[in-house]
Amino acid sequence: MLEQDAAHPTRVVRWGILGTAHIAQVALIPAIQQSRNGVVAAIASRDPIQAEVVAQVYGIPRTYGSYAALLDDPELDAIYIPLPNHLHAEWTIRALQAGKHVLCEKPLALNAEQAQHMVATARAHERLLMEAFMYRFHPRSQEIHALVQQGALGHLLLARASFSFRHTRPHDYRLDPAMGGGALLDVGCYGVNVLRWMLNAEPEVVHAYTVYGETGIDVTTVGMLRFPDGRIATVEASFATAVQQSLALIGTSATIEVPHTAFAPGTAPASYLWRGADARDGSNVTLDGVDEYQLMVEHFSDAVLGDTELAYPPEDSICTMRVLDALAESALAEAPITLPMQPCDTLAVAEAVAAVA
Repeated sequence: MLEQDAAHPTRVVRWGILGTAHIAQVALIPAIQQSRNGVVAAIASRDPIQAEVVAQVYGIPRTYGSYAALLDDPELDAIYIPLPNHLHAEWTIRALQAGKHVLCEKPLALNAEQAQHMVATARAHERLLMEAFMYRFHPRSQEIHALVQQGALGHLLLARASFSFRHTRPHDYRLDPAMGGGALLDVGCYGVNVLRWMLNAEPEVVHAYTVYGETGIDVTTVGMLRFPDGRIATVEASFATAVQQSLALIGTSATIEVPHTAFAPGTAPASYLWRGADARDGSNVTLDGVDEYQLMVEHFSDAVLGDTELAYPPEDSICTMRVLDALAESALAEAPITLPMQPCDTLAVAEAVAAVA
């Protein structure tokens, strides 16, 4: 399947795009087309006319008027899924069963149980599955993560992650609880994911506070996460505030802050603030701008081609969903929730495989 293309003398992954969502058009399709190891070969929409329009704009050779028809295309190697949250599990599983590798938009699923079924299906069909957390591939994110893991901050004791914006589209799926709407799943997943990644651990207890909107979704959720070894983190997610994308990592020896665009800096130069033990001793570190979406799809294509392993396995997404589930449960109960110490390992996957077999 992984053939050479006339315009790409090296091996390439042939991508199918399952839907015409905004994120696919402004970020992922251009990223794949600009990548060194992938081509967009087909796109599907439940509205055939919409599929044709997008295909013409982006020069995509094949269109399909249904998602199932695209999955039946034998010339596709990988599928990108930008569908609303409540469709992620169904179409990821169907794509995996059709023999395709899958890059799925975040959040991977509506809950950890769905995520386990998705991961189990990927393992059972020997196909790759990855949640599209593009920020992890930005050199700034990787540099900060490396500094933390090397102990440059001393003992990391406090962390804060915030992602919010003012939502003004009344008919958007993000406002529909049946479609997996709400700030926690939409943007809170970034904060939970980055905190788990930076602290390299799973929280023991979470306590969340939520303001609910007229449709029943959480408009604002703020959660406190207690990690082992006396470490505490907070995560903020909201559809009601001015734009905020920030990350703060506070250790015993130094602090790193990303005050703006922590997750989506675009292609502009990206910086972070380093402060030593003396708060007056600070310096800005700036890295060249890149397309983090392109870096993500190139990495995924490399893994499909067998040239590397995934930077983070799909089991990591189960861990993120467990924390998101607990935060939502805590907010409803107005009480702290203790998480079971379940590692995201092969045992959990084996149980899920048995469930879907």
